[in-house]
Amino acid sequence: MSLGALFSFDTKTQESYTFRHYYLLFMPQIAVEHLPKNIVKFTITIPLTELAPFLEDAAMHISQETSIPGFRPGKANYEIVKQRVGEMKIYEEALEPLVRKTYIEALMGEKIEAVGSPKIDVVKLAPGNDLIYTAEVTRMPSVTQMADYKTFTIAPKDIQVVDKEIDLTLKDLSRMQTKEVRAQKDVKTTVKDKVVVSMNMKKDGVAIEGGQSPNHAIYLPEDYYIPGLKDQLIGMTEGEQKTFTLKFPEDHIQKILAGSEIEFEVTINELYHLDSPEIDDAFAQSIGQKDLIGLREVLKHNIAHEKEHEEERRQEKEMLEMIAKKSDFEEIPDLLVNEEINKMLYELQKSVERQGVNFEDYLKNIKRTIADLKLDFTPQALMRIKVAILLRKIAKDLEITVKPEELDQEIDGSAQMYEDNPEIKKHLYSPEYRDYTEYMIRNRKTIQKLREVMVKA
Repeated sequence: MSLGALFSFDTKTQESYTFRHYYLLFMPQIAVEHLPKNIVKFTITIPLTELAPFLEDAAMHISQETSIPGFRPGKANYEIVKQRVGEMKIYEEALEPLVRKTYIEALMGEKIEAVGSPKIDVVKLAPGNDLIYTAEVTRMPSVTQMADYKTFTIAPKDIQVVDKEIDLTLKDLSRMQTKEVRAQKDVKTTVKDKVVVSMNMKKDGVAIEGGQSPNHAIYLPEDYYIPGLKDQLIGMTEGEQKTFTLKFPEDHIQKILAGSEIEFEVTINELYHLDSPEIDDAFAQSIGQKDLIGLREVLKHNIAHEKEHEEERRQEKEMLEMIAKKSDFEEIPDLLVNEEINKMLYELQKSVERQGVNFEDYLKNIKRTIADLKLDFTPQALMRIKVAILLRKIAKDLEITVKPEELDQEIDGSAQMYEDNPEIKKHLYSPEYRDYTEYMIRNRKTIQKLREVMVKA
């Protein structure tokens, strides 16, 4: 009998389960076996003499849920319930609380930090016999040899903002206020227009998978299209069709197209003139600044601020990966690796979908499968796991703690953003989110300590 789906708890949840006072003297027999890949196997025997209180509770619960003639709910004694449903039913009812209690005791007794749910197999469950079951659980791996990170150095990069970056940001702001005006019939496209086209792409006369679109928007002022594409479209009118061939760059992301001669069949469905505001003092005033000079200063400050954050993220990644690569770890369990890979896949899918792209279409476009991505993600997943283990170890060594008032301040700050969403706000004050917030604050403090030691000009 396997009960692996029963459990989703850790040792912290022990206090949430209530047992009768006489269970305190409960003494199961626990044998421990350490298996490869950080698997710990418990063989737990509960003597028949210790089962009585659990069986009594199970019988009481059954009597509350089962109609027994002549008895009010919960009032039938053990013998009556046994006659009504059979003694095996009582043993089965007692099994879950028995396993929950003894499994937690086994974890705490061995000081094991479990990952995920245990695999439970019942070896013997029969009236008049000891209860015997096994529990296999994955143990959180540890650092066996920590690198001496105090001898490591990360050089900071200078933060500079050049005029070209400000100009590009101004152009983006202007584009956000651009109005599209439908062109009159027979008007030819110019480099300042937007066109909506039907497009069919072929290679060696064969249609390219994903190379067909009935309504594809192309912004002719932009520079990120295949070289030569815009030139072919300029001067066309609505309804006009055109066939032409372009060579894709050798370094194109789609290997099947890279360096190839591709035939395009294009029809202009719609033509729009793009009316963008001039970038001048009036434009600056329209977005709350005194003049263009003032707007450029604000943008320079904002760009520098974002670059500072990017530099902090770069330093963090470089520091932690440097320590991880020079430290030794216990074998990382497959369970942890698979969970991290699935998390990375989820993050990628959400990122793609936020850009308005269907994830299946994205996979076709990059010529990869889910299995391919899982294989690609494995080294990065292993590194992410090692970094997480390192942060826990370093935080413990440095005795980094999080005060309750720090937690409260962080959670209250997050909650203020969701005053109109009581469901999210309720989640923010849940024990689970509090644990998560404590974990994040501790990591922040740990990374800051590492930065103070390792980042040197």
